[in-house]
Amino acid sequence: MKEQFEFQSSGERIRGHLFLPEGTPIAALVLTGPLTSVKEQASGAHARALAERGFAALAFDHRYFGESGGQPRQFENPRAKIADIRAALAAVQATPRTRGLPLAAVGVCAGAGYMAAAVAEEPSFLAFAGIAGFYAEATPDSIAASQARIERGRGAERKWRETGIVETIPAVAPDGGDVGMPLREAYEFYGTARGAVPNYVNAFAVQSFAYTTQFDANSVSQSIKVPTLVVHSENALSPSLARKFIGGLAGPHEELWLSSVGQIDFYDDPQLIARAADAVARFFRGKV
Repeated sequence: MKEQFEFQSSGERIRGHLFLPEGTPIAALVLTGPLTSVKEQASGAHARALAERGFAALAFDHRYFGESGGQPRQFENPRAKIADIRAALAAVQATPRTRGLPLAAVGVCAGAGYMAAAVAEEPSFLAFAGIAGFYAEATPDSIAASQARIERGRGAERKWRETGIVETIPAVAPDGGDVGMPLREAYEFYGTARGAVPNYVNAFAVQSFAYTTQFDANSVSQSIKVPTLVVHSENALSPSLARKFIGGLAGPHEELWLSSVGQIDFYDDPQLIARAADAVARFFRGKV
């Protein structure tokens, strides 16, 4: 069963879908998904699968995206997304459907990095699962190499603050180029009927570069003490960063390496989603 779910984050209305199992939920889960994505895509697919396995699971549109509020639109801001996750957690704790349930966190792709940071900061989460996570690493060298992109983002933000005009580029395009996500595989999902949903906009606010380029998800593993499951694939994004993240975890953890074509089939392949959901459900049942 799927219900509409609304809450506030930093004064903005956030809209989500709360997926509910038959009977009393084992626990309540907060999910977040890939860069620029909306709740009808990967996070919703995994939330639905986890509800079928006995959990209440919330997928939502972060502020600036989809049906949620916030300006500028299509602004990818890791710290804002982390704040949204914490607001979602508070809303789940307060609503009668899920009040009093144990709480756990699930992130997919870039959302796994954002969720990792939220879990490190939020003691109410009792367990965490990252699925095909992109655990971004920002080092002095990588930041220095990305300085032109960072300055471009800062310039776009100044323009927006001074004029109200938001500079955007496509999130994906057939031949890559000046886009938010240059991978051809990303285009094959977001840019085609495969991942198209009415709620999704193929755009990326340029000022996002000032924030995403400097976000370090990898180092937060050292602050995660709750039980953690990392589900990944050798063909998913940056398996080396996933291994580094796993190696830094401060608490008990498990890893599961699945076979995938690439990164994007973790978003919509029913068999792969089922295998990940089976693993997450088993892991959470023993930890929450």
